[in-house]
Amino acid sequence: MKQTKIQTLLFSTVGVGLAFVAITGLNLVFSPVRARLDLTADGLHTLSEGSRKILSKIDSNVEIRLYVSRSENRMPSALKNYAQTVEDLLQEFRAASGGKITIKRLDPEPDSDAEDTAKLDGIEPIPVGQMGADPIYFGMAVSLAPETKAIPFLSPQREKLLEYDIARVISQVIATNKPVLGVMSPLPVLGGPANPMMMQMGRQNQQQPWITFSELKRDFAVESVPMDVDSIPEKIQVLMVVHPKDVSEKAQFAIDQFVLRGGKLIAFLDTQCITDNRNPNPMGLNLGGGSSLPKLLEKWGIGLDTSKVVADRTFSRELQGRDGRPQPVPAFLFLNADGVNRDDAVTSQSDNLWLPFAGGFTGKPADGLRADVLIKSSQDSQLVDGMTSQFNGSKILDEFAPSRTNYPLALRLSGKFKSAFPDGKPGETNATTLKEAKSDTVVYLFGDVDFLNDAYSVEINPMLGLAMPRNGNLALVQNLVEQASGDVNLVGARGRASVSRPFTVVQKMEAEARARYQGKIEGLNRKVEELQSKLNDVQIKQEGNTSKIILTKDQQDAIANFKKQQVEARKDLRKERRNLDVDVKNLENRVKWLNIAAMPLLVSAAGIALAIARKNRTNAK
Repeated sequence: MKQTKIQTLLFSTVGVGLAFVAITGLNLVFSPVRARLDLTADGLHTLSEGSRKILSKIDSNVEIRLYVSRSENRMPSALKNYAQTVEDLLQEFRAASGGKITIKRLDPEPDSDAEDTAKLDGIEPIPVGQMGADPIYFGMAVSLAPETKAIPFLSPQREKLLEYDIARVISQVIATNKPVLGVMSPLPVLGGPANPMMMQMGRQNQQQPWITFSELKRDFAVESVPMDVDSIPEKIQVLMVVHPKDVSEKAQFAIDQFVLRGGKLIAFLDTQCITDNRNPNPMGLNLGGGSSLPKLLEKWGIGLDTSKVVADRTFSRELQGRDGRPQPVPAFLFLNADGVNRDDAVTSQSDNLWLPFAGGFTGKPADGLRADVLIKSSQDSQLVDGMTSQFNGSKILDEFAPSRTNYPLALRLSGKFKSAFPDGKPGETNATTLKEAKSDTVVYLFGDVDFLNDAYSVEINPMLGLAMPRNGNLALVQNLVEQASGDVNLVGARGRASVSRPFTVVQKMEAEARARYQGKIEGLNRKVEELQSKLNDVQIKQEGNTSKIILTKDQQDAIANFKKQQVEARKDLRKERRNLDVDVKNLENRVKWLNIAAMPLLVSAAGIALAIARKNRTNAK
């Protein structure tokens, strides 16, 4: 028995030793091989097809210089972990390039050659830690002579955009020329003089470009086009018209001829542009204002009522009001995947879009044109007064009457366009003008301008000055311009940054709850109108300089009864809201526990099943 125990112990020790040797050997053999299994729903850790197409264009060796301060006492642990993530992704790029990308790792220690190289590449040091501590470097440069493009700081906040950032700088160094993008707008989207309101407050600073257009400048040659232009320069391939408020016929003629010659037009129109603060009213409020291309839209068969915005109970949320309390804003739309065209290349990867007070398009495209809806409202929507939508969202909901219509918020017109100016250029005769396009072209129409503005598209880190997308707005615009310019390779890489999985069930629950108590609110409003009608018939007796309202007993009883019903109705509303909150909370808890507990339970169940199966086999022997 003793000998048997010794043999068992010996065999166990030898077995463990052999297993250790085998595992160590396998690790050494396969350590150079990078293999992983991406189980995320959207393949977030797998190189996108768009990135691979960019890499397929490389015909010369591209060098990537990764600058990381690796000293233990300099680099924070969070950045160290992220640095490994960056290196892993760079290895994916290197492998997909077929060896055409080389990666050079540099540690820019103070007063070193690597630090000098970093500065020449445009990599800026970032201060961290205590005062007086050496700054760190964490950036990269991509070089293909004579071009060098840099990412000065690889912020973990842009992790979702990491693949896109890398793919973009690679595409920039291998590109022979940039498409020319024209921007035509009365707003300072490309920067401009100080805002008049800011000047009144003593601030004279130049207005900075909107982040959307700063980002476009990185991929396109952006040129400003005056609002009073009478012709669009030939070199412009894509024209963005942003909020053409009070646009002249001369400018519309220039746009008309641009489209007919084959140019791609992207028009951002608006029915209530709240970011247009050039002429605030005396109260200091920005009342916005509408913009359109009336002459062109009419010719194309498209309508846009500049006094109406789209309110949508499915795609709206409560927002913080001026008094700090949540208030319904049914015309501020938060669209999920249900509101975008998933079968179109422009919007296939768009999600989580914010459109404040957007207009809805109507009409039927003219003969020869085709309309494809890119973004739409739900059927639980309605066209409402633009001004009321800003300042009285509760009234909009109280009187809500769903149209059962999916209003197009953005659409694409394609085909052979005909001129909206058949008689030629306004104010001129015998001028040679185009009457019809020779080939098919496209026009993109959006019913909102505000979603381009920084306030509704990005979050800016005041410490680092970095802009991070807060939703899918920025990515959508960049995808759109790339599609219009013919370069679609970056679309796949960028779309990952805007992936959002909102609680669509929760949103539907909220919309259903509003619909449930809407009938009570409408009934209450009818009672108010009836009472007001009665009060209008009240006899008024003049006594000196004052007037008194003399109410009959029935009228006094009616008022008292109304007040009582009003109290009861408010109680019912509060009860409905509490029930809604409970339903939402229960749903969130169910989803949370499903995510937290499902996998451990599944693993445990698998282990128990395996143990039972082994025991049964042992008993069978």
